[in-house]
Amino acid sequence: MKINKLLILPILTLLFLQACKSDDKKETDTDENATVKLLSPEFDADSALAYTKAQVDFGPRIPSTVAHTNTLNYLVAKFKSFGGEVTVQEAPAKTYDGKTHRLKNIIAAFSPEKTQRVLISAHWDARPFSDQDPDESMRNKPFDAANDGASGVAVMLEMARQLQKKQPNVGVDFILWDIEDYGKANDESENETTWCIGSQYWAKNPHKKGYKPLYGINLDMVGGSNAQFTQDEISRKYAPQVVKKVWDIGNEIGYSAYFINVTSGNLVDDHFWVNQAGIPCIDVIHYSDASGFYMNWHTQLDNLNNIDRNTLKAVGQTVLETIFREQPAS
Repeated sequence: MKINKLLILPILTLLFLQACKSDDKKETDTDENATVKLLSPEFDADSALAYTKAQVDFGPRIPSTVAHTNTLNYLVAKFKSFGGEVTVQEAPAKTYDGKTHRLKNIIAAFSPEKTQRVLISAHWDARPFSDQDPDESMRNKPFDAANDGASGVAVMLEMARQLQKKQPNVGVDFILWDIEDYGKANDESENETTWCIGSQYWAKNPHKKGYKPLYGINLDMVGGSNAQFTQDEISRKYAPQVVKKVWDIGNEIGYSAYFINVTSGNLVDDHFWVNQAGIPCIDVIHYSDASGFYMNWHTQLDNLNNIDRNTLKAVGQTVLETIFREQPAS
């Protein structure tokens, strides 16, 4: 997630069609108005929006702050309330500015007895400064990080709530990466190693020895208006079959305006480090080569007012459906 440029995202027409319920399954209209049966439960965008707000209300989740600690306690409690087996992976960490912290990756396992598993991840920390803000006087100030962090976590919380009601064939592990967004601007180190500290640590020290899920899906900035998710080079290199699976499902169930069949360049995000651990992992992130990251990236305007429930719905329903289509190994 660390290509250091910010351009204005062009205004694009969103195609969003609301799913409606049937008894066990629901039906949704695709872009061609064909009816598609969904195996997954209905993802509630209002619920995800509320989870986004709950995180923002604690204040910026900057490592080693009270807001960070309070958010940690909230997230652990919520995943437990949904039936998750929750652990917190802790380790000392140092950021590029010489400060020391204690990183805390949150891991929530659902149906831990199942051997076939899928990993869903996002970072839960907030960047300490809005260094891309157009107002130079604001660049040293923290920001809400409603999209860049909270949105991905909120989608995961709502997914976990749905898994409590209905279980897929596979187990699901949610991992919330810490100290992802505390990197050095214009980092020129190999693989931009001042970023993604939590996932870097986990890749070398997995929470379970020999942990090998079928694949991983990392969520980053998945709540902005007019979002478009392109297929980045790292995802295509390490997990092309997972890219195809997720984008095909997103297009099939009516979200082709979001999951666009456009490629983009090298993007070092948490998924890079998951792939280094030998787990094929993709990134669902609001980014394109033409426009850069979403328009409020690392600015004071990354706040709750700029979160779009339609985007949360598109991502959450697509990822849920992907999980529920997994069949047990024969």
